[in-house]
Amino acid sequence: MMASTMHCSSAVRRFFALVCLLLLAVTARADNIDVRSASVTLRGDSYSVDADLQITLTPTLEDILSKGVSLYFLLEFELIRPRWYWLNDKVVAAAQQYKLAYNPLTRQYRISLGTIYQNFPTLTEAVRFLSRPRNIPVADKAELQSGTTYSAALRMRLDVSQLPRPFQITVLGSREWNMSSTWFRFSVSP
Repeated sequence: MMASTMHCSSAVRRFFALVCLLLLAVTARADNIDVRSASVTLRGDSYSVDADLQITLTPTLEDILSKGVSLYFLLEFELIRPRWYWLNDKVVAAAQQYKLAYNPLTRQYRISLGTIYQNFPTLTEAVRFLSRPRNIPVADKAELQSGTTYSAALRMRLDVSQLPRPFQITVLGSREWNMSSTWFRFSVSP
């Protein structure tokens, strides 16, 4: 009887130690992008999303950016209509790509959205602008039904597929390059 109690006790201790290690690993992992808030607003005949994020570039990313390598960030948005009788209906899936670049000749940072761009004198100001996406169109007014509650999700991530090939190889398995927020979920009721 004593041996089985000791065996059970050591198994419980090992399980407890494993749980503690997992909790430490989860809490030690710091996301470099954190979505603080997001909202969907009707503006005219379309809905748009506004968000507030906290973005912290790793020293490695700041270094390659200062050497002229552009970083591409992808803001992803989904709007889902829950259905009790069938699978949920994904009403909207939208993405907005931001390009963050540094020009060593002018010593300015630039954020581009397609052909539109804005220059910034410091990296801090450029990241602050990137952290506050505003008025991103996501759906036409006719796509959402009034009185229905939708589940929305938003995240931002570094799009490593846009990096030059040598950097893409370096990215594999590296935490320095893995910048992504978790999905921020919220409700939308038009």
